[in-house]
Amino acid sequence: MIKFGPSGNSQNFYAQGYKHTYQAMAWVKELGLDAYEYSFGRGARIRQETAVRIREEAEKSGITLSVHAPYYINLATDDPEKFEKNVTYFNETSRAARWFGAQKIVFHPGSPMKQDRRKAFEKVCRNFKKMLMLMDEAGFSDLVYCPETMGKVNQLGDLEEIIELVNIDKRVLPTIDFGHLHARDLGALNSRQDFENVISRLIRGIGREKTKQMHVHFSKIEYTSMGEKQHRTFHEQEYGPDFSMLAPVLVKESLCPTIVCESKGTMAEDALAMKQIYLDELKKKA
Repeated sequence: MIKFGPSGNSQNFYAQGYKHTYQAMAWVKELGLDAYEYSFGRGARIRQETAVRIREEAEKSGITLSVHAPYYINLATDDPEKFEKNVTYFNETSRAARWFGAQKIVFHPGSPMKQDRRKAFEKVCRNFKKMLMLMDEAGFSDLVYCPETMGKVNQLGDLEEIIELVNIDKRVLPTIDFGHLHARDLGALNSRQDFENVISRLIRGIGREKTKQMHVHFSKIEYTSMGEKQHRTFHEQEYGPDFSMLAPVLVKESLCPTIVCESKGTMAEDALAMKQIYLDELKKKA
């Protein structure tokens, strides 16, 4: 069964008087959700006892946790000092994931900066192979590293690049951010067929089993000529993409990803809306 949940805490969570993320586990469960992503966007800094408290509450509520590594990871480098910083970010995030009891770690591949894009991506591939080896040596071979499709045109991480990264190792799964794909191609996902094309490309590129287990981010996105500008909410109808076009494809292909919503301030409520859309599609099939 597909799992649905938010990335972080909705405005309503705080408006109802809650303050701590460990309290969000029961709150999310009460809504009818079963996943939660904790973002270390600005650094994997958390006390072990805090992470363990969140893990305990998640286990009580049946919430599956994932974590997002720092946004400033950039594997497109051959600078030894910069690579060591990336190793630190991966190590810190992996250690925190272990405290959380989370298996999936989402990360951004990086940016070419002023480099040739293909040469920069070749560095990402080489460095990711090294990183996986180092994570194995550090005792994190059981964790699943999930490179994410990115939303800005100049970032590394289009669909083809993520497919290539996923094929580096059998334990790597993709994070397919449909909002990012929509934004980086300037509004590309506008029909069920558009979503079917993405899923078909994944199945051809990484196989049905990895596609079935993929990690997913979904939100509506505002974009410019350079791609992603900011996340929006489901209530803002002028923005895409539309989850109702993806849901029937998930049902048709019998996929069971974890779907994390990154809406701006309404991530839990919009995750619940996606779950209802998906359940409605299941009923149609039945």
